[in-house]
Amino acid sequence: MTESASPPLPERPWRRAVGRGLRNRCPACGKGAIFGRFLKPASACRQCGEALDGHEADDFPSYIVIIVLGHIMVPTMIEVNSALAIPFAWQAGLWPTLAFVLAAAMIQPVKGGVIAFQWARRMHGFAHRG
Repeated sequence: MTESASPPLPERPWRRAVGRGLRNRCPACGKGAIFGRFLKPASACRQCGEALDGHEADDFPSYIVIIVLGHIMVPTMIEVNSALAIPFAWQAGLWPTLAFVLAAAMIQPVKGGVIAFQWARRMHGFAHRG
């Protein structure tokens, strides 16, 4: 008995895919939107038809945002506090507000990048797709 080997799947460059995902674009064609709503990925690209529902991003984008945000906020808070004498009451409103705004701005691009990376590496639900 001879088994026929399946043809190799086409390569998916992960850097290009992640760049597209960070810009809310389909990792395959770069034209269609990866998200249908703010954090709800589209089931498929409206331009090329590539299925996007195989991702398992789960909480990983949130962890990335928390780590990056911590590396931005902590040094900023230290520098601002050493340079300026901002009253504590103002800081109690300033830093959480800034953290919320930055986190809201970062979460969608980061999730798009994670989904695109999974697509490029054929991880999870993208494993057996051409």
